[in-house]
Amino acid sequence: MKKIQLSVIILMFLMILSQAVWAETAETIKIGFILSRTGVAADGNVSLTQGLRIAVKEINDMGGVIGKKLEPLLFDNRSTPIGSKIATDRAVKAGVCTIIGANWSSFSLVAAKVAQANRIPMIADYATNSDVTRTGDYIFRICFTDPFQGKAMAQFARNDLETKTAVILKNVSSDYSMGLAQEFRKLFESLGGKILLELKYIQNEKNFRKLLEQTKQVSPDALFVPGQFESGAVVMQAQEMGITAIPLGGDGWGGTNFYKKGGSSMKLGYYSTHWSEESDRKISREFLKRLQAHGPVDAGTVLVYDAVSLLARAIEKASSSEPGKIRDALARTSNFEGITGSITFDENGDPIKDVVIMQIRDGKAHYLKTMEP
Repeated sequence: MKKIQLSVIILMFLMILSQAVWAETAETIKIGFILSRTGVAADGNVSLTQGLRIAVKEINDMGGVIGKKLEPLLFDNRSTPIGSKIATDRAVKAGVCTIIGANWSSFSLVAAKVAQANRIPMIADYATNSDVTRTGDYIFRICFTDPFQGKAMAQFARNDLETKTAVILKNVSSDYSMGLAQEFRKLFESLGGKILLELKYIQNEKNFRKLLEQTKQVSPDALFVPGQFESGAVVMQAQEMGITAIPLGGDGWGGTNFYKKGGSSMKLGYYSTHWSEESDRKISREFLKRLQAHGPVDAGTVLVYDAVSLLARAIEKASSSEPGKIRDALARTSNFEGITGSITFDENGDPIKDVVIMQIRDGKAHYLKTMEP
């Protein structure tokens, strides 16, 4: 029995050693990018792919990192949690040293478990649910968290808009929506506001009129809809029904699909996001000049760009493409100047950074203010 156990230990050691040697001698540095290329989230992921390709091209044109070119490998999660597990498993088998993704919190929570189990560092790009980075010490994120943006929107609703009552419409199929609703409610009530109703719907629902009838009956000052693109249909139907509550949302409102689904008809509304092209930061203005030939960009584009740039810096500081060394370098991140702001990771791998509040006027979003952590 002891001989068998010793043999197993030796085999495991040799496997780990061979992986480390492979990582250091590979001709390129493979990065796994988990995103939705098919399914309900696919349209909203186009801009993320754009951010990846632009960042990789810029880095490789300057000679790459530690003398090697970055090689992005894209894996489709098919817009489902199980698809994210399959995609992340494939990325691990392909020999990636780091994973970026997997967009929605529901997808990233699953991907993070696979990455942590295989000790591959992962940088969540657009997943704001707190539990993503709580998965383990190999998981980081480039975006802010639900607690921060939920609190920011509640504070903004109470202090800036002076609303006293609100109704929440949340997607119970989404970890993102549930988490954001919870944080908004806690702070809104602690600031003296009152949540009149908290109504539920499920993913792919299209008709929200029954929920909105209940909303209209209680006549709230604000209507908080922490969803993704379906939120556009919610606010459109609310306006058609004559609901005068001020629509509020999270960063899920920032994609083009939100406007395609009805957000373009919104007369007035507010949402939190990670970046605005109206930012007056020098690094942001220079970034936009470089990207003029690539077409319009959004917060997703910039978040992924920042994730790749941060990863490149970590590899440089580690002087290695070995996953464990990259993880250690990421954990030491402090004052990284990204397009979305200055980033310092806390003990959970979450960035300490600002949140931007956008105002929608006649279907178009405009920068309103920045709220500090």
